[in-house]
Amino acid sequence: MIKAVIFDMDGVVVDTEPLSHRANKKFYESLGINVTDDVYATFIGNSDKNIIQKIKNIYGLQTDEAALVEQGLEYYCKEFDADNSLALMPGLKSLVVDLYNNGMTIVLASSSSKIKIERVFNRFGLNQYFKSKISGQDFEFSKPHPAIFIEAVAQTGFSAEECIVIEDSTNGIKAAKAAGVFCVGYKGDAHNGQDTSLADIVITDFSQLSFEKIRDIKGSR
Repeated sequence: MIKAVIFDMDGVVVDTEPLSHRANKKFYESLGINVTDDVYATFIGNSDKNIIQKIKNIYGLQTDEAALVEQGLEYYCKEFDADNSLALMPGLKSLVVDLYNNGMTIVLASSSSKIKIERVFNRFGLNQYFKSKISGQDFEFSKPHPAIFIEAVAQTGFSAEECIVIEDSTNGIKAAKAAGVFCVGYKGDAHNGQDTSLADIVITDFSQLSFEKIRDIKGSR
């Protein structure tokens, strides 16, 4: 029986990818670098720290890593605060409330920085439903490394076999599987071209899930 659900955030709770792309494009232009779409696609599911490390390696930037992370967050926050069109993924809030009202433990495990997570949760009133929120900035390695999901399982208080992860990115799905957790791949209308084939099951709409359906999920992990 499943007792806890671990959600990714970007692309699962809310589609921040267009917003992030706008912010990052302005940020990269300020650095005088041209990040191609192919390179940018490899960043999805990585923490801000790890993305900056990749950028420094690829483009030979000499600026301090922490300073670059801070600059990137400033661009993101400006775009976030100015974007009034941002919305939760269709059906996400209803599913979260259904899980919460039925006693399911809910945890967030996102590669995003804490400031990004707090902005999303405060804007959409999600804090009351989640037992904890885990940020990728606290880990040395990003997804597909399983560290963040291993920690998320630990914070649920249950075993990996009693948890599921809902992820939309290739790296996130690989991380969930490496952590030994059943993974639901989310492939919504705003899907970013990520490969969800390694997920145990794939959904296209959150109406396909409910407390009962999740509780009774079984399968190889």
